[in-house]
Amino acid sequence: MTLSGHAIGDGLRGLRHNVTMTVAMVLTTAISLTLLGAGLIVARMTDQMRDMYSAKVEVTVYLTVTQSQKDPDCGGATCQDLGRKLRDDPDVAAVSYQSQAAAWQQYQKMFASQPDMLAIADQSALNASFQVKLENPQRYARINARYANAPGVETVTGQSEVLDRMFTLLNGIRNATIAVALVMALATLLLISNMVQVAAFARRTETAIMRLVGASRWRTQVPFVVEAVVAAIIGAAVAIGGLATAKKFLIESALGPVMRAGVLPPLDTAALAWVAPWLAGAAVALATVSSYLTLRLYVRL
Repeated sequence: MTLSGHAIGDGLRGLRHNVTMTVAMVLTTAISLTLLGAGLIVARMTDQMRDMYSAKVEVTVYLTVTQSQKDPDCGGATCQDLGRKLRDDPDVAAVSYQSQAAAWQQYQKMFASQPDMLAIADQSALNASFQVKLENPQRYARINARYANAPGVETVTGQSEVLDRMFTLLNGIRNATIAVALVMALATLLLISNMVQVAAFARRTETAIMRLVGASRWRTQVPFVVEAVVAAIIGAAVAIGGLATAKKFLIESALGPVMRAGVLPPLDTAALAWVAPWLAGAAVALATVSSYLTLRLYVRL
């Protein structure tokens, strides 16, 4: 067996000698990585939702009722000038006009099963409008500033304001989850450091003998790094399994209908496949850095 093979074998045997500490580190690592993975998945879903809804977001420029009645087909100078400015606007991707009659037909279709709503309205009370699709939905404020006070315009409304509030909430949840994960990661670092110190103290006689017979410092340190890395990888596997279980039994049962309806992007296996390497890499980095620094700074082997 090579020198590195002996070192790895010693590290694996060390895991069995410190079962309690190993289990504690696995569980702590699993919890912190589960929270980190959840935060990353929420961030990914937020980006997917932004892309999904951005294609649907429109700004509506409502004309006054007087303008709508006076020029039902948008053939007059005021309506034509407004439509031309919107189509020439660099922030606008597409423009369509909805007449007062078309708005009334849409209203009737929307409230076909509610006679009371049909009874309280008529065509003359509705507004004609321009439906505007933006190049960048987040630039709603520019359209509002340019056209809110234009001749014949009553108001400018945009769905992006509602979406911005929703994305702010989702980003807050994501940031809070990652913040808790970072606190747990700090706890994991301290636990790994403590485990390495305890393991080194328990095997101090063995390592002292190895040093006396010529073993390098690297040879005596590697087994402890291996212990920490293996325990962290097991913790990452537990975290990935926990996320998969939560997806199947919690997320799909609670949000499955909403996802199938297209309100939320689907949480599929690809999301877990995407986050798994990040968690595994974080586990290895966490364990390697913590154990190496502990051995260099606090343990003399």
